[in-house]
Amino acid sequence: MSARILVVDDIEMNVRLLEAKLSSEYFNVLTANDGETALGIAREQLPDIILLDVMMPKLDGFEVCRRLKADQRTADIPVVMVTALSEPSDRVRGLEAGADDFLTKPVNDTALFARVRSLVRLRRMMDEWRHREDIYGRFNALMEKNQPAEVQGPARIFLWEESAFAAARLTEMVGRMASELVRPASPEEMVQNCDLSVDLVILSMAGKVDALRIVSKLRANEASRLVPIVLIGDPEEMPRVAKGLDLGATDYLLRPLDRNELIARVRTQVRRKRLQDRLQENYQKSLSLALTDGLTGLYNRRYLSAHLDGLLSRVAEGADGPGLLIFDIDWFKRVNDTHGHAVGDEVLREVTARVSRHVRAFDLVARYGGEEFVVVLPETPLNVAITVGERLRSVIADRPIVIADPPVSLQITISVGVAMTRDAGETAASLLSRADEALYAAKSRGRNCVVACSSDAPAQAKAGVVA
Repeated sequence: MSARILVVDDIEMNVRLLEAKLSSEYFNVLTANDGETALGIAREQLPDIILLDVMMPKLDGFEVCRRLKADQRTADIPVVMVTALSEPSDRVRGLEAGADDFLTKPVNDTALFARVRSLVRLRRMMDEWRHREDIYGRFNALMEKNQPAEVQGPARIFLWEESAFAAARLTEMVGRMASELVRPASPEEMVQNCDLSVDLVILSMAGKVDALRIVSKLRANEASRLVPIVLIGDPEEMPRVAKGLDLGATDYLLRPLDRNELIARVRTQVRRKRLQDRLQENYQKSLSLALTDGLTGLYNRRYLSAHLDGLLSRVAEGADGPGLLIFDIDWFKRVNDTHGHAVGDEVLREVTARVSRHVRAFDLVARYGGEEFVVVLPETPLNVAITVGERLRSVIADRPIVIADPPVSLQITISVGVAMTRDAGETAASLLSRADEALYAAKSRGRNCVVACSSDAPAQAKAGVVA
């Protein structure tokens, strides 16, 4: 997952070291040697993450972080403070200034890359929600304005800690912040009962149960996919903590725990969850029949056009823009003619359900018209878009669609056309047209296959992919 990272440090050697490490993992790196320069780059370039030194002349990292968070344009950029300071009070001060995490010098590569990947995913998700909110606002004049960034009040927290003594200590630490603190009796109960009404999950990695397995199950469960997860581990468990961040955990603390740091991190995660809830609430309020398809519940053509226009306006020349899949159901007219439109409608709903389960949370699935659908994959190279197309083709073709009333089992397949863009000047209409040409080619080849747009062939060949 590529991202632009701003590295800020007044010592040139530290900047070059971090730049080399991040570049080796294919991140795009911006650099600044002082706080004022960093603020200017942040406002102009809007990086995905900022790695910010604390001890700098004139403006220290704490003040830079406060100014970033006070500026509406940069407030959502995740900030990781990189510092030689190791006292819990320093970390608490940074967290209260708005920092998302601390990395202690010398920087541990495992912790660095895990944290960067985790925050990139978070930024992508929040950007997508804000982008959708903006589009809904344009269509819906009743959109509420100037809502508070968070809903005040205690949080509902789930806690997994096998040790009764450690659980009691954690409960005492965060109890005042919790309206309800739940200790499920088993991992299964944790996963089954965790939903969007939960503001935070705290998982201890100590004990017999594999906490990372719980993280994986929570992220695989639609009801708990967006709930923040904080891991608690020992310093020697850092590789497993990093794996937990890759699986979807949002933060971590290492023992021995500092009460104030724990409270500050819990407060940060709950605040982010409340902001996310507010964005989702706006999404639900603004969603209307003008933007969605009544049969499948997917976005319709009108919304798709606005969504694509917004994504394409942010494409940097030469960077991976959105990948686009257009697919339709093969021989769908035969289904309607043979079994009736009621069965055809059930087929459309089942295809929608299968496709929606096999794309990322920030991808967009839309009904383009009739039996034709579009999937938008933000910042996705061509070879990955082709792989997604093949996965969707497979999940439809590999298992019959069974209709209960009237009882019928149908072998359904889809044909998929793929296009992507690196052209900052490409329009939504031209990208859709190129994907549609690829779809026509897929149908000409006999259907039930994936074909990339011929004009993307050079990039396709470079990626070593054959459609």
